[in-house]
Amino acid sequence: MEYRKGKTVSGGIAVGRLKYFEKKKQRIEPKTVSDTDAEVRRYQDAAEKAAAQLRELAEKTKKVAGAKNAEIFEVHAMLLEDVGFVAAVEDVIRLRRADAEYAVWRTGEDMARMFEAMSDNPYMQMRAADMRDISSRLLTILKGDETGMQPLSEPVILLAMDLAPGETVQLDQNSLLGFVTRFGSANSHTAILAGTMGIPALAGVEIKPEWDGCMGILDGRDGSLYVDPDEETLARLQREKQEEKKFRQYLEGLKEKEDITLDGTNVRLYANIGNINDAEAALSFGARGIGLFRSEYLYLESDYFPDEETLFGVYRHVAELMGGKKAIIRTLDIGADKQVNYFRLGKEENPALGCRAIRICLQRPEILKTQLRAIYRAGLYGNLSVMFPMIISVDEVRAAKQIAQEVKEELRAEGAPFAEHMETGIMIETPAAALISGELAKEVDFFSIGTNDLTQYTLAVDRRNQELEPFYDVHHPAVLQLIAMTVSNAHAHGIRAGICGELGADLELTETFLRMGVDELSVSPSAVLPMRNKIRSLDLRNAG
Repeated sequence: MEYRKGKTVSGGIAVGRLKYFEKKKQRIEPKTVSDTDAEVRRYQDAAEKAAAQLRELAEKTKKVAGAKNAEIFEVHAMLLEDVGFVAAVEDVIRLRRADAEYAVWRTGEDMARMFEAMSDNPYMQMRAADMRDISSRLLTILKGDETGMQPLSEPVILLAMDLAPGETVQLDQNSLLGFVTRFGSANSHTAILAGTMGIPALAGVEIKPEWDGCMGILDGRDGSLYVDPDEETLARLQREKQEEKKFRQYLEGLKEKEDITLDGTNVRLYANIGNINDAEAALSFGARGIGLFRSEYLYLESDYFPDEETLFGVYRHVAELMGGKKAIIRTLDIGADKQVNYFRLGKEENPALGCRAIRICLQRPEILKTQLRAIYRAGLYGNLSVMFPMIISVDEVRAAKQIAQEVKEELRAEGAPFAEHMETGIMIETPAAALISGELAKEVDFFSIGTNDLTQYTLAVDRRNQELEPFYDVHHPAVLQLIAMTVSNAHAHGIRAGICGELGADLELTETFLRMGVDELSVSPSAVLPMRNKIRSLDLRNAG
């Protein structure tokens, strides 16, 4: 038996034959062509086929993993049609009289390296992998092999140096037991897809081609891979796999159960969403409401500023879908790692500390007003609340509330029906906000603690920098003290406090948070049932 340790990309246990998949080398040597016009047409035909494939992948992904995960293929389609990329490919063909394969490979590699060089912008760095995926797709078509990876003939655990999101989605879920890669990370597009699709997966494993055909066990709980396991190990993990399956079935039975501890403490268990599909998933998993609607995704998915009617339509749909359950809409949190070209934000040395979220909206109030008009109008169709992100001062809250008041007065003057009384909350995402949370609590109806940014800013560690992972301690006492302080100050002023960051789904901290008095936990839809199970198992009468 051989044993390897990697990083968990997606949990679960997979038992089956290992299949080694080796991608063809992508480096292309240039060939001289005599008819450059014909070669340009070859490239254009390939681009049309690639665009069609991406549309099909986006539709398939929406069905198996939700609209949010399908966004990656929409991004690929945009990059494929990017004027700069297209012009560069055609220039290589015409000016160097090179074949289409070389032009695509050369341009894709150049642009990927350009994105990789943007060390101060993690969002743009991620585009490097996207650029290589697009080039690979075009090369596969140009070479006459439109499928790339062949269909799996039997259920297997796939071994590969890396997998692109498109390759992952195209594989038959009934035949893909799990996958193990040498490269990749838990934050990659492929990793996120695997988690959503429920495919056990590991990354960072030194795989061997000679393992092809061997029996294997992938344990996504602790990042383990067993090759040719002994009988004892195989029997143990097969038994645990069955227990895991029974546990999932048990969780399904909790959908209609209350979120209440053994001692009678009620908790509001909500879900975080980015679009209508996520809202439907939240309901299917039994969430009691929406604790965070990341409205910026409506902007990230668009090539221009969404107008009021577009936003109103989405917000109304969500409000009606929730059927009276609470839905908290966060005004857009653009900036830092979430960049949108049409916002025309200037280049910043440190975007995480730059112009983002409420700062953009206060500097450009017309953007915030459009959002608020849509939210207040949609509030007539359900139980909506509005929440402002990245607050660091009382002045910011008052300025945002003043704009909100102006919006109400404008709607009233126009005779447009809207929700006159709507709760207003803020995100607590910085040490500054936590430290003055007593003053901020006097201004709003609720707090929602964004632990992702709060942890990053408290520890001064970039949460997207994988090299700093050992220093990014989400359980750091300083972070927990700031959360406790925020909850205490909220209650002292008669408002509620919830958590909507990733830490809210950390089952190791659930009891800690409830003992602090946290009123709400908002997690990803798929984390709702495990969290409900945890809440229902706790007895806060016991000593902490």
